[in-house]
Amino acid sequence: MAPAKTFGEKINRLRKAKKLTLEQLATLTESSKSYIWELENKNPPRPSADKLSRIAKELDTTIEYLLDDDAQVRQADAADEMFFRKYQSMDASDKIKIQKMIDLWQDE
Repeated sequence: MAPAKTFGEKINRLRKAKKLTLEQLATLTESSKSYIWELENKNPPRPSADKLSRIAKELDTTIEYLLDDDAQVRQADAADEMFFRKYQSMDASDKIKIQKMIDLWQDE
């Protein structure tokens, strides 16, 4: 399967990979089902910054990945960046736990 290149294709593939319906993603992002459908199927989409941020968060990706039509930003890189953003917002004790888990995995 070729990599998704357009904004709509990316949302559609990520949504389906997470096994979310249009309605479920709409609910999670405080949007309507028709709005999500339009983003996936109309060209060019015109999402607000707020909606774009919510969609990226729920699909575990970045705004940059969704908007980059040249596919210079890979989904794997976007997933890593999302993980790091989540990590940055954790409290110190949770960060220490994660660091210890990573150390254990690297020792194997």
